[in-house]
Amino acid sequence: MQQDGIVEQKEPDSLSFKKPLFEPHLSKGVIVIAGPTATGKSRLSLEIAKLVDGEIISADSVQVYRGMDIGTAKVPREERMEIPHHLIDIRTLDEGFNVVQFYEQATRVMRDILKRKRTPIVVGGTGFYLHSLVYGPPQGPPASLYMRDKLEDDIEKFGLEALYDRLKKYDPSYAQTINCGDKNKIVRALEIIFLSGKKVSDFQRPGRGGISKEFDFRCWFIYFPTKILYRLIEMRCDEMIAHGLIEEVERLEKGLRDNLSANQAIGYRQCLKFLETDRSEEDWEQFVWEFKKESRHYAKRQFTWFRKEPLFRWIDIDIYGYQKVIELVIKDYEGYR
Repeated sequence: MQQDGIVEQKEPDSLSFKKPLFEPHLSKGVIVIAGPTATGKSRLSLEIAKLVDGEIISADSVQVYRGMDIGTAKVPREERMEIPHHLIDIRTLDEGFNVVQFYEQATRVMRDILKRKRTPIVVGGTGFYLHSLVYGPPQGPPASLYMRDKLEDDIEKFGLEALYDRLKKYDPSYAQTINCGDKNKIVRALEIIFLSGKKVSDFQRPGRGGISKEFDFRCWFIYFPTKILYRLIEMRCDEMIAHGLIEEVERLEKGLRDNLSANQAIGYRQCLKFLETDRSEEDWEQFVWEFKKESRHYAKRQFTWFRKEPLFRWIDIDIYGYQKVIELVIKDYEGYR
């Protein structure tokens, strides 16, 4: 039984599958694996790729940048050599990357993989990117330099938090899906609202008629209950620090500070702030606490986002286990090829 998108605990074989969105002979199957941070999406996708002759497409807004390895939990290079990965390390920090570019590149890669009779497996937790991949990139008015300058002036006068509060007033649905410190997204959202008179969420979430008719997306959201998930997230934060996250940020510091999108990534933003301190024991404890807190909050926002995505079927890994999840995903995919 499914309720509010969440698979309830029961025998795995009784999980009911949706019918394909399109006739199988007209559709091109693409597996999509989403879920909050620290759930093992990469591990799961690698195992599935080995069994379905797959190639992996990253749907992560930060893994595109070279050098941002530890804080983005990139799959090790040796594993990327075994299973082809796409949209990883395709930008330097002095280059920008946005959702429209992701949509264009991911679509081109999916077509190429399918042309070679292999299986595209899209993996990531960036809900905005995955939504755009399925429905098409968001529509909105072109950027206005005048409006941007006005909003930048407001940030200097009132602070970014005040603009985020303004966004929450105009479009609470979209505001809760982004980080309160993500200057780029806050400014762009307010720009869209003021220029168009519409909410950002109105542009982002078209009706079902907007679903791609070129690909048959088989979408899954894997998760752990929050009590378990938050413990895993905190462990991952500790591991990233132990593996050299701060040293990574020190190497990338100039490029990170100049890239207004990358420097807002969780872990990197907290590290940059820590590097500005005296690095006392108190500063260290504050850094670790903020890193873990923001990571937990991000996972909460991921749950919120994907609850509104009707195509995703949810599977509790704590109930089913990774092996059963792999079997269910492949059974579904093979059934509609």
